[in-house]
Amino acid sequence: MNALNSITVLVVAFVVVYLEAAWSLPRRVLGCQVDLLPALIVYTALFRDATTLALLAALGGLWFDSFSANPFGVSVLPLFAVGFAIQQLRGLILRDLRYAQFFLGLAASAAVPVFTYVLVRSLGAHPLVGWGSLWHWILMALAGGAATPLLVHLFAWLQRTFKYQRAVETSFRPDREIKRGRA
Repeated sequence: MNALNSITVLVVAFVVVYLEAAWSLPRRVLGCQVDLLPALIVYTALFRDATTLALLAALGGLWFDSFSANPFGVSVLPLFAVGFAIQQLRGLILRDLRYAQFFLGLAASAAVPVFTYVLVRSLGAHPLVGWGSLWHWILMALAGGAATPLLVHLFAWLQRTFKYQRAVETSFRPDREIKRGRA
């Protein structure tokens, strides 16, 4: 079932990146494009293994960069760094609580663009950044925070729907007769 979980996370990442590039309604309404990959990284760091996290950071970052103006591969390291930090501390995180999921998604969605900007600047590029970028950054962080509990709920529903539920068996059979005393 572990391979199926990893494939499901990667398929959702591919669909999310494609919808971010193809669907322009959030861009027209909010004035910026919302990035949901950090929210998906938070889910993967909290509930999946390190292999799935590394695959999601690598493939999701490359898919995202192929649709954006970023240099190819620059989003991989920020996604992986945020996910790795959360995964190392997941034993201390109250991962089943919605507000903890919200704040982790908020922090990850705020940190990934900042780390990506630092990497792009260190590569010698000069992206356009102004006061409007602050508004975009705040909206992206809030949207990522709101999307994280929704993604956790979506994957929990997928697990309940498609995972084989084990039947609970006891050693007691209701049709068994118990005789007491001497035979």
